[in-house]
Formats: sequence, structure tokens, C-alpha cells
Amino acid sequence: MQKLKQISNNIFYLPSYQETDRPILAAIVGEERTLLIDAGNSSSHAKLFQDQLEEHNISGDWLVLTHWHWDHIFGMSEVQLPIIAHSMTHDKIKELQELSWEDRFLDQRVKEGIEIPFCADAIKKELGSQRDIFLPNPDLIFETRIEVNLGGRTCVIEHVGGDHSHDSSIIYIPEDKVLFLGDCLYANLYAKEWNYTVEKMLNLIHRIEKYDAETFFLSHHDAPLTQIEFRSFLTLLKCTADLTKKYGGGREVIISEMAKRFQRSLNELDLEIIGYFVNGFK
Repeated sequence: MQKLKQISNNIFYLPSYQETDRPILAAIVGEERTLLIDAGNSSSHAKLFQDQLEEHNISGDWLVLTHWHWDHIFGMSEVQLPIIAHSMTHDKIKELQELSWEDRFLDQRVKEGIEIPFCADAIKKELGSQRDIFLPNPDLIFETRIEVNLGGRTCVIEHVGGDHSHDSSIIYIPEDKVLFLGDCLYANLYAKEWNYTVEKMLNLIHRIEKYDAETFFLSHHDAPLTQIEFRSFLTLLKCTADLTKKYGGGREVIISEMAKRFQRSLNELDLEIIGYFVNGFK
């Protein structure tokens, strides 16, 4: 079972859990109000988070969604708070409300290429046979950027998009210099070949680098990244994007040139990132 962690007097998070694709959930606690980030992938996930917050006498006032994917929204009905979402997140939730999550319908969507196989497997494992999922409509819809004043803490919520999901939004807390990125820096998984595209990634990084942050949360990483760790990750992404464009998606030459630039042998993550960019360049 995941255990609630605290990085400051104002920021708490529940770590991710890879086996059933549970992302990080977080609470930003102000003097007057508390904002929860993402609803979790099930009622059980959401309840675990809320129960552990209650042990610290914390209850939420608002819930913000980073994007529409199932693992970030299936716990919404359990949270029972006013929901903030980007307009495209709202529209995707409306579409999901019409779907059945029973095995036969889920398996059919996998067969048709609409659903991702590993997501379908995780849904079955996380939810078991009880899949009567209710997805409420978001209450506050924004287009570009919105700020939420919690009292002594401000949450800047901005739509940034990206390859992973076109509706992705990030949350920045300037007083703590903390940036929650959701899944925006991950690859596009709703494709035959998982991929990054050069233009979208470089545009996304440009937007993210404008924020003066020292701690970075990526929803499926085990723990937050320091500024040094995050900059290293962005350097890898930018370098791969540049080499992909320069060499027209040629995998072997990209690998060779990157090893020269980094002056080391490439690791598993390096090769995975290269693979995603090559897939997106085809």
C-alpha cells in the first residue's frame, strides 16, 4: 500500500504504483483551501489518498485534472469535490461517459486499436469485476490558464498539450517552486508505435522551462525530481529531438552521435527515448 509523503508544510503526495498504473496524487494545502491534483485510477485509489490525508486533518476543496486518461479520472466520483479541467479534458470525459468498461467491450476496443492493451489489463487488475464507473462532469472549465488562490499558496494551472495527451495541463506552486507535470512529458501511447514528435516536444519543453521550479513531479515516476535530475531529463529529450531532426530519424546514427555528445555508453532510458522519437519521425 502506498504511503502519503510530505515534501513541505504545504505539499503532500501519494506515490505512484506501477502494477495497476496508479499515478501520483497530490494535495496543495493553503491557509484557507486545499487543491487536490488528479482523482486516481479507481475509487479505491482515491479513498486511500483521502483517508491518509484525513490522518493529517486535510480535506480538499477543489480537484484539478491533469488530463483525461483513465488512471487520472476514474476516482472522481469518490472524491466528490468541484472539479477543474481544461475544455478538452471535459470533452473527453463526456465521450468516456458513454462507454462500458466490461471485459467484452474493453477487449473489443483493444482489438479495434482504440484502447491500449496494457491499460485494459491494468483496468481489470485495479477494478476487478466491479466496473460500474461514474464520471461526473467537471465544474470549472478553462482554456489556457487559471490561478487558484488557496490562501498563502497560489496554484497556476496551464494547458500545455504535448504528445502524450493533447489536453495536458501542469500545476505550478510559485511559493514552493514546485511543478506538477502530470504525464505531459511521456510518449503518445495511443498510437500503433509509441512516439514523440520533435516539434511538439521542443515546444512543450520551451513552455515548461519558463517556470522557476526546483522540484518536479512526473505522475508515474517513483518520486519527485530535483532541479538537476529534471534538467538532465530535459537535456536528453532536447538532444534526441535535435538529432532526430538532423538525421531524419535514422536510429543508428542518432545513437552514435548521442554517445559522442554524452561521452558515455547509452543506457536503457536513452535508447527508449530515441526509439520514441524515431517512431514519431516515420
